[in-house]
Amino acid sequence: MMLDARRALLACLTMLGACFASAAGADVLEPFQASYAWFWHGAAVAVSTLRLEQQPDGDWRSVSSSEPRGLGLLYPMRPHLESLLRVGDHGVQPLRYRATDGTSANQRGADVTFDWDAGRATGSYEGVKVDLALKNGVQDDLSIQIALLYALRRGQVPANLSTIDKNSIRDYSYRQEGTETIDTRLGRVETIIYASQHPGSPRITRFWCAPSKGFVPMRVQQKRIDDVEWTMQIESLQNR
Repeated sequence: MMLDARRALLACLTMLGACFASAAGADVLEPFQASYAWFWHGAAVAVSTLRLEQQPDGDWRSVSSSEPRGLGLLYPMRPHLESLLRVGDHGVQPLRYRATDGTSANQRGADVTFDWDAGRATGSYEGVKVDLALKNGVQDDLSIQIALLYALRRGQVPANLSTIDKNSIRDYSYRQEGTETIDTRLGRVETIIYASQHPGSPRITRFWCAPSKGFVPMRVQQKRIDDVEWTMQIESLQNR
């Protein structure tokens, strides 16, 4: 797998941060576990798993990890991402984000603490020291997807979401593109398609979210202009 593919594997895991709210209440998150088959330019390279669990103190923990398959067995990366977050009056707020890439060098590792009282994020991100003033609504690589799904469950499509990117903040625009019924391992599912893009970037990430499954993505795909770089397909979904 090329370096770009290894980076994409980490990037796709951030897209797996999507969680869902229970049907009982639009503002309530529900623990779950989902697994996805990941394809790089059509070749199977990994199976990625995302789980969301609630902590005894009421905060939430989102964990995303990947195990190589097929072509991916030739390479050592086993990315593991964790986000500790809270959901309250200010919406979704990350508290601590940690990531490892599964290699001894861990060049794409991160450990960032979000201090909302002080209004700063500190730590390290891919070898870069982080000491950054926070603005309201800034997310980490996993919590940004939780913020998206939280909004969708409330009947909203956020125009913009932001995430920390090393010692800077990166903005993304979101839009609804239409609907599509797709075949999945869970059966034939009706989905709503949402697109995300960083201003000026040639890459667009699309999410096929299923309202009947609490807006959990059935498919996630990134395209660079007309080229499909990677695709993730739902393999399993269970409440915990």
